Amino acid sequence: MGGTDNIDGAEAMDEVKNAVTAEDMTDREDTDNICACCHRKNTPRDTKEQKQLQNRISRIIGQLNGIKNMIDDNRYCGDILIQIGAVESALQSLGYIILQEHMRTCVVEEVKKGNEAIMEEAVELIKKLK
Repeated sequence: MGGTDNIDGAEAMDEVKNAVTAEDMTDREDTDNICACCHRKNTPRDTKEQKQLQNRISRIIGQLNGIKNMIDDNRYCGDILIQIGAVESALQSLGYIILQEHMRTCVVEEVKKGNEAIMEEAVELIKKLK
């Protein structure tokens, strides 16, 4: 769908980060002082997995840039909507991959440590992903 532009991609990522409301942050802080912007995985992703995730994100950014170009070119609304649906599907797929990884690593590790509150967090994350 077109090349990736790091500036547009960075702006898109900033918008996603800014979408977290103050209420969301308060909720997170109430549960073990977890801050979404600085909390790190205990088990790092392997290099291959990291590259696959980055490739997916790059493709999504490319699709978004393609939609931007379609709007700039005054393309037919139906064509744009089809591409928006494709981006939504790609983001959903990425979310499920990250959720699966979260359940297999972060959640399992925390349960083994006796932190059962992690299950509530996992349920809330699943709700937000839908």
